[in-house]
Amino acid sequence: MENIDYYIGIDIGGTKCAVLAGTDQMEILHRVQFATHTEKGPDYAIKKIIDSIAELKKRYENRNFRSIGISCGGPLNSKTGVIHSPPNLPGWDNIPIVDIIKGKTGISTFIQNDANACALAEWKFGAGKGSENMVFLTFGTGLGAGLILNGQLYAGTNDNAGEVGHIRLEDDGPIGYNKAGSFEGFCSGSGITMLAQLKAEEKLNKGKKISYCQSYDELQSITTFQLAKLATAGDEDALELFNISAKKLGVGLSIIIDMLNPERIVIGSVYARNPELFNGWTNKIIEKEALAGARNVCKIVPAELGDEVGDIASLSVAIVGYSRLK
Repeated sequence: MENIDYYIGIDIGGTKCAVLAGTDQMEILHRVQFATHTEKGPDYAIKKIIDSIAELKKRYENRNFRSIGISCGGPLNSKTGVIHSPPNLPGWDNIPIVDIIKGKTGISTFIQNDANACALAEWKFGAGKGSENMVFLTFGTGLGAGLILNGQLYAGTNDNAGEVGHIRLEDDGPIGYNKAGSFEGFCSGSGITMLAQLKAEEKLNKGKKISYCQSYDELQSITTFQLAKLATAGDEDALELFNISAKKLGVGLSIIIDMLNPERIVIGSVYARNPELFNGWTNKIIEKEALAGARNVCKIVPAELGDEVGDIASLSVAIVGYSRLK
């Protein structure tokens, strides 16, 4: 048999969970997905996860699974393996998930928050491949970062490294991390939507209309996806929103470039799907704000793994965890 290592990945989300078996070359052997049903509490999803692992072990009984990797939204502690009340997982309060999974399966188990897990995935198999110092930005519903420094994941003292969305960029503005004017407020899917709602409401209050929202009833139906389509088509109102976000992204990235001196910044989700809406203003701001020596060695690129990133992230956590056991 070929010299291939086999791993199990678990991607825990607020809406759905996935359990999969794969190789160290990211060949997915089998994948199971099911609804998390947070209203049923953590025991429901955890039992489904354990049952799914048992099925995988039975299906591939001739394979020696080296380890299990878990990707999950934080807060969590990767050292103790405990999930601490993530906002998208109500009821998951102080769940010792690593001990539970390892105890039921007998396989070494590791966990990282989803930003760190995705950083590992993009670093090993995506847009960050070959780099020594890389920052991954989620730019999805929220804004978090995973840091690869000197060829290793850096999670901080208690897994709080990379919470760049909390940085304040303005005294006021769209809210992210419960902070108006934060990096996340300006540079996330929810932040761009909130900015659009603020602009639309301001216009409507003056008796005026805006292209993407004709009435108060439409405020809550605004989406970043819709806004990106309009902006790409040249809609001026939608373009204004993305120009604001792009400028703030430039400011935030300049801070990261000056502080960490990375060779690559990989950005996912909203940016990865629409880099042309950001690059012009973002690059101009970086040129103005960041130190020349640092910015000249740093490339800003869209994430490459797309919808597969959750699967690859969980397997990456397993691979890196096992490598530390050797």
